[in-house]
Amino acid sequence: MRTYLDCLPCFLNQALRAGRIATDDEEKIKQLLDEVGRMIGKIPLENTPPETGRLVYRKVGEITGKPDPYKEIKKESTQKCMALYPSLKKKVEMSDDKLLTAIRIAIAGNVIDFGVDRRFNIREEIDNALKNNFAVCDYDKFRTLLDKTDEILYIGDNAGECVFDRILIEEMKKPVTYIVRNVPVINDATYEDAVQAGIDKVATLLSSGTDAPGTILNTCSAEFKKVYDNSKFIISKGQGNYEALSNEKRPIFFLLKVKCHVIAKDIGVNEGDLILKGINI
Repeated sequence: MRTYLDCLPCFLNQALRAGRIATDDEEKIKQLLDEVGRMIGKIPLENTPPETGRLVYRKVGEITGKPDPYKEIKKESTQKCMALYPSLKKKVEMSDDKLLTAIRIAIAGNVIDFGVDRRFNIREEIDNALKNNFAVCDYDKFRTLLDKTDEILYIGDNAGECVFDRILIEEMKKPVTYIVRNVPVINDATYEDAVQAGIDKVATLLSSGTDAPGTILNTCSAEFKKVYDNSKFIISKGQGNYEALSNEKRPIFFLLKVKCHVIAKDIGVNEGDLILKGINI
């Protein structure tokens, strides 16, 4: 997905939000906004938003001295989600279609995104995801390909959300390689965050090698790209991964909640919609 003009003020808002979490020093935050503003002016609109996000969050760490300002927020988020794990498992077990319910729960977890907005009620999101219709629903394709596949590449998104991904991984009952970020960026899940959520108990963990808030392939490791190129069933969670991979020619299922009007327009849906979208299937 390319960068739209409406993305530009969002980059500044993200820098401001992260800057305020990282430091109370107003001069540093002003310097951060000044430098990000100058940087944005040079951005080609052909770039994907995560390519710019990568530069923005590098700048946050450089100026504030805190490369992981969301560290404590991520830990707290995962702890709260782990407390929900038993009830989430029960919802799946009691449902008529366990796989579809697990997918809905995984998408509900996608609301945990501090790059967009910190205000959300996770219990309400779960309830809504379980009862609301999908705007795009390629469930039949998902289930058919799942039955045929021997293994799954699951590209994770945010810390805390990993707990919801774990529910789906357990229900799919296939070997899974779960992808995390190489270094901290926003509240995206790193190896440490995935282990806290228990993903290491149900999947093989692998870093993508990138420091971007999305899977930008030309910044990923050779190890990840080899796995990616050989994968016949890929699950991509969240907006950042959609932005980075939506033009790819691989068999990918995008699972996300649309939290941005720009992405809503790109997909052709409404903000707030639930998406299970398969490409090249």
